[in-house]
Amino acid sequence: MDIINQIEAFRLGAPFSDIALLIARIIMGTTFFYYGKYKLRDLKQNAKDFDEIHGFKPGWLWGTIVALLEGVGSILLLLGILAPLMAFGFVVHMTLGFLWKTTKTDKPFTDWSYDLLALGVALLLLVAGPGAYTVNLF
Repeated sequence: MDIINQIEAFRLGAPFSDIALLIARIIMGTTFFYYGKYKLRDLKQNAKDFDEIHGFKPGWLWGTIVALLEGVGSILLLLGILAPLMAFGFVVHMTLGFLWKTTKTDKPFTDWSYDLLALGVALLLLVAGPGAYTVNLF
Protein backbone atom coordinates (compact mmCIF):
# COMPACT_ATOMS: atom_id res chain seq x y z
CA MET A 1 0.00 0.00 0.00
CA ASP A 2 2.90 2.36 0.70
CA ILE A 3 4.18 2.07 -2.87
CA ILE A 4 0.74 3.09 -4.20
CA ASN A 5 0.80 6.23 -2.04
CA GLN A 6 4.26 7.08 -3.33
CA ILE A 7 3.14 6.66 -6.94
CA GLU A 8 0.05 8.83 -6.31
CA ALA A 9 2.19 11.53 -4.73
CA PHE A 10 4.49 11.55 -7.79
CA ARG A 11 1.67 11.85 -10.30
CA LEU A 12 1.30 15.32 -11.82
CA GLY A 13 -2.41 15.35 -11.17
CA ALA A 14 -5.47 17.25 -12.29
CA PRO A 15 -3.97 20.69 -13.02
CA PHE A 16 -2.04 19.23 -15.93
CA SER A 17 -4.68 16.78 -17.19
CA ASP A 18 -6.58 19.55 -19.01
CA ILE A 19 -3.36 20.59 -20.75
CA ALA A 20 -2.65 16.97 -21.71
CA LEU A 21 -6.17 16.60 -23.12
CA LEU A 22 -5.72 19.82 -25.10
CA ILE A 23 -2.45 18.50 -26.52
CA ALA A 24 -4.12 15.18 -27.40
CA ARG A 25 -6.91 17.04 -29.20
CA ILE A 26 -4.42 19.22 -31.09
CA ILE A 27 -2.39 16.20 -32.21
CA MET A 28 -5.44 14.14 -33.16
CA GLY A 29 -7.21 17.04 -34.86
CA THR A 30 -4.27 18.21 -36.95
CA THR A 31 -3.28 14.69 -37.95
CA PHE A 32 -6.74 13.74 -39.15
CA PHE A 33 -7.31 17.09 -40.82
CA TYR A 34 -4.17 16.48 -42.87
CA TYR A 35 -5.65 13.27 -44.29
CA GLY A 36 -9.24 14.48 -44.41
CA LYS A 37 -8.61 17.60 -46.48
CA TYR A 38 -7.45 15.48 -49.42
CA LYS A 39 -10.51 13.26 -49.16
CA LEU A 40 -12.80 16.30 -49.09
CA ARG A 41 -11.11 17.82 -52.15
CA ASP A 42 -12.07 14.87 -54.34
CA LEU A 43 -15.09 13.07 -52.92
CA LYS A 44 -15.65 11.22 -56.19
CA GLN A 45 -12.16 9.67 -56.16
CA ASN A 46 -12.45 9.01 -52.43
CA ALA A 47 -15.72 7.13 -53.00
CA LYS A 48 -14.10 5.12 -55.79
CA ASP A 49 -11.16 4.24 -53.51
CA PHE A 50 -13.47 3.09 -50.73
CA ASP A 51 -15.46 1.00 -53.17
CA GLU A 52 -12.71 -0.55 -55.30
CA ILE A 53 -9.57 -0.54 -53.13
CA HIS A 54 -10.93 -0.90 -49.60
CA GLY A 55 -14.07 -2.87 -50.44
CA PHE A 56 -16.45 -0.70 -48.41
CA LYS A 57 -19.66 -0.58 -50.44
CA PRO A 58 -21.29 1.70 -51.26
CA GLY A 59 -18.11 3.72 -51.55
CA TRP A 60 -19.92 7.03 -51.91
CA LEU A 61 -21.53 6.53 -48.48
CA TRP A 62 -18.53 5.30 -46.48
CA GLY A 63 -16.06 7.52 -48.31
CA THR A 64 -18.17 10.60 -47.62
CA ILE A 65 -18.65 9.72 -43.95
CA VAL A 66 -14.90 9.24 -43.45
CA ALA A 67 -14.06 12.41 -45.43
CA LEU A 68 -16.46 14.46 -43.29
CA LEU A 69 -15.24 12.90 -40.05
CA GLU A 70 -11.59 13.43 -40.89
CA GLY A 71 -11.98 16.80 -42.62
CA VAL A 72 -14.64 18.50 -40.50
CA GLY A 73 -14.78 16.33 -37.39
CA SER A 74 -11.07 16.78 -36.83
CA ILE A 75 -11.50 20.57 -36.60
CA LEU A 76 -14.45 20.19 -34.23
CA LEU A 77 -12.43 17.79 -32.07
CA LEU A 78 -9.43 20.12 -32.08
CA LEU A 79 -11.63 22.99 -30.87
CA GLY A 80 -13.47 20.78 -28.39
CA ILE A 81 -16.85 21.30 -30.08
CA LEU A 82 -19.01 18.17 -29.85
CA ALA A 83 -15.81 16.44 -28.73
CA PRO A 84 -17.44 13.29 -27.24
CA LEU A 85 -19.38 12.70 -30.46
CA MET A 86 -16.30 13.29 -32.62
CA ALA A 87 -14.17 11.07 -30.35
CA PHE A 88 -16.79 8.32 -30.66
CA GLY A 89 -16.70 8.69 -34.45
CA PHE A 90 -12.91 8.32 -34.45
CA VAL A 91 -13.13 5.29 -32.14
CA VAL A 92 -15.46 3.58 -34.62
CA HIS A 93 -13.35 4.71 -37.61
CA MET A 94 -10.06 3.50 -36.14
CA THR A 95 -11.56 0.25 -34.83
CA LEU A 96 -12.84 -0.57 -38.31
CA GLY A 97 -9.52 0.48 -39.88
CA PHE A 98 -7.56 -1.66 -37.45
CA LEU A 99 -9.83 -4.70 -37.92
CA TRP A 100 -9.85 -4.34 -41.70
CA LYS A 101 -6.07 -4.03 -41.95
CA THR A 102 -5.39 -6.94 -39.58
CA THR A 103 -7.99 -9.36 -40.97
CA LYS A 104 -8.53 -8.48 -44.65
CA THR A 105 -5.00 -7.56 -45.70
CA ASP A 106 -1.47 -8.82 -45.17
CA LYS A 107 -0.26 -5.43 -44.01
CA PRO A 108 2.60 -5.46 -41.51
CA PHE A 109 2.45 -3.89 -38.07
CA THR A 110 3.92 -0.64 -39.38
CA ASP A 111 0.86 -0.16 -41.61
CA TRP A 112 -1.75 -0.59 -38.87
CA SER A 113 0.08 0.67 -35.79
CA TYR A 114 -1.13 4.19 -36.67
CA ASP A 115 -4.75 3.01 -36.46
CA LEU A 116 -4.08 1.41 -33.09
CA LEU A 117 -2.41 4.52 -31.71
CA ALA A 118 -5.19 6.80 -32.99
CA LEU A 119 -7.75 4.42 -31.49
CA GLY A 120 -6.04 4.79 -28.11
CA VAL A 121 -6.06 8.60 -28.28
CA ALA A 122 -9.71 8.62 -29.42
CA LEU A 123 -10.65 6.31 -26.53
CA LEU A 124 -8.83 8.59 -24.11
CA LEU A 125 -10.74 11.62 -25.39
CA LEU A 126 -14.03 9.72 -25.34
CA VAL A 127 -13.58 8.58 -21.72
CA ALA A 128 -11.83 11.62 -20.24
CA GLY A 129 -13.66 14.26 -22.26
CA PRO A 130 -12.13 17.25 -24.05
CA GLY A 131 -10.76 18.95 -20.92
CA ALA A 132 -11.34 22.50 -19.76
CA TYR A 133 -9.72 24.30 -22.68
CA THR A 134 -12.39 24.13 -25.38
CA VAL A 135 -14.56 26.35 -27.50
CA ASN A 136 -17.43 24.01 -26.67
CA LEU A 137 -20.77 25.65 -27.25
CA PHE A 138 -22.82 22.52 -26.50
